[in-house]
Amino acid sequence: MPAPHVYKEATLATMQPEAGDYGLIPNAALVTDGGKIAWLGPMADLPKPYASVSSTNLAGRLITPALIDCHTHIVHGGNRALEFEMRLQGASYEEIARAGGGIVSTVTATRNTSDADLLKAALTRVDALIAEGVSTIEVKSGYGLDIETELKMLRTARQIATQRPVRVSTSFLGAHAVPKGANADTYIDDVCIPALKAAHAEGLVDMVDGFCEGIAFDVAQMTRVFDAAKALGLPIKLHAEQLSNIGGTQLAARYNALSADHVEYASEADAAALAKSNTVAVLLPGAFYTLHETQKPPVAAFRAHSVPMALATDWNPGSSPLGSLLLSMNMGCTLFGLTPAEALAGTTRHAAAALGLTDSGTLAAGKRADLAIWNVATPAELSYGIGINPLHTRIFAGQAT
Repeated sequence: MPAPHVYKEATLATMQPEAGDYGLIPNAALVTDGGKIAWLGPMADLPKPYASVSSTNLAGRLITPALIDCHTHIVHGGNRALEFEMRLQGASYEEIARAGGGIVSTVTATRNTSDADLLKAALTRVDALIAEGVSTIEVKSGYGLDIETELKMLRTARQIATQRPVRVSTSFLGAHAVPKGANADTYIDDVCIPALKAAHAEGLVDMVDGFCEGIAFDVAQMTRVFDAAKALGLPIKLHAEQLSNIGGTQLAARYNALSADHVEYASEADAAALAKSNTVAVLLPGAFYTLHETQKPPVAAFRAHSVPMALATDWNPGSSPLGSLLLSMNMGCTLFGLTPAEALAGTTRHAAAALGLTDSGTLAAGKRADLAIWNVATPAELSYGIGINPLHTRIFAGQAT
């Protein structure tokens, strides 16, 4: 276990909800011990027993909780650069999907990619996120659409944490798209739910997700998947109201989902439902930007109803080839009108909640010592910069990486 260590002369952004905005503590110290935070507070109050342990003087640098990317699709084969060109020539995401592109084209590439190559490509993406202070990454399946490949994707996701100092939360996303030529209801019953049960039996699933949309699955179909998840004791997430409003957010709320993601077309009533179920709204500005969308998520309604808002990259080969969580924070502010404090809460405290993690996302005694140390004077600089990475050091479970 990591020995005790003191980080001195720092500014702490604790991100504690009761502390307001960033929960700043200037001229502070933070002590790690055994992979957890042992103590934090003003330098003047540092307990005497820690005066003689090893220490690092941070010379005023900012410490935040390590960042959390709570929505990614980083395990996949191939890319969709040609579809990027098609969109630039005027084709919509829905038109590309109905023509056999979109998710289905990545399915073919993922099925044809070896386990080793799938992991190699995923690790390259993980390294980019780690380099920006990310300690925890959610990884979805959903590019298999058959039992064998869905399991292959989830096994690869589990392998990531054995190859890199990072936590990985897995989401089964078998209800991501209807395979070409298949019947949606038959696919749900004969492939998706059996794949979920097989993945759960193998210990590969932390959460269950789905794509509730006109080009994917409707509320009734997703209900069957969620009932299967509930029977297995697995928590729920849902891609909802990205391109239209067909009731996905209300469905997520009824199942007390951890999160409803995208939610551009969510309504005031949807915001109220999410608040009641304590479901996190995960905003994904990378997809909004890439798809040239104009319908913004109802941030004002989420604020009015105190719906927690997270931010994530949605890193995927089609609608959000975005490999920077820091850029996602900037885009959340610039495109959706979040404040920098909301953006940082969205990649720390609320991102942890979107994954059901209670030991991360804030700085407090007893929490995991997953920290990001930044070469900035104020937390707002993390959202302000475009293409700027001010990370000084990342601490993972009490160890510098």
